[in-house]
Amino acid sequence: MSVKIRLQRHGSKGKPFFHIVVADSRARRDGRFIEKLGTYNPITNPATIDLNVDSAVKWLNSGAQPTDTARAILSYKGALYKKHLQGGVAKGAFDEAEAEKRFAAWVEAKDAKVQGKVEGLSTAKADAKKAALEAEAKVNQARIDAAAKAEADAKAAEEAANAPAEEVATEEAATEEPTAEAEGTEEAQA
Repeated sequence: MSVKIRLQRHGSKGKPFFHIVVADSRARRDGRFIEKLGTYNPITNPATIDLNVDSAVKWLNSGAQPTDTARAILSYKGALYKKHLQGGVAKGAFDEAEAEKRFAAWVEAKDAKVQGKVEGLSTAKADAKKAALEAEAKVNQARIDAAAKAEADAKAAEEAANAPAEEVATEEAATEEPTAEAEGTEEAQA
């Protein structure tokens, strides 16, 4: 029986969610499996992977062949590295304690790298939101300034339209007053 470590698709259309399983290569993709090793959610950023590393290493040592994507996931979570370290222990290059120490150091470094990416993404998201708010504030201020200018122009135009009518009325009143004074002086002379 040829055994593979592969992904079983679950989830709805457009929202995939995978189970990482050990299955007979002749079984259907989402069909019968021997053991479930973990889950993989590619929707989140970075992708969420929950994997039982010890069980995966046991199956790799038993001869299970991972598919390309499963191999990438196993490498990402350190299952292939742990198998490599166990090979070094079997050859006598170092002891089991040294292998565990190296694996723990690798996992710690990997977690720090992933955490850095998560923090970078959250910072980038916050910066993008802040920039969008600043741009929106500029647009709003430009609209307010344009509306105030249009209102001031409208008032000035209205005052300009009223001012000539008042000036004409003032000029007529000024021309009528001297005429009345002239008549009054003529009567006084007579």
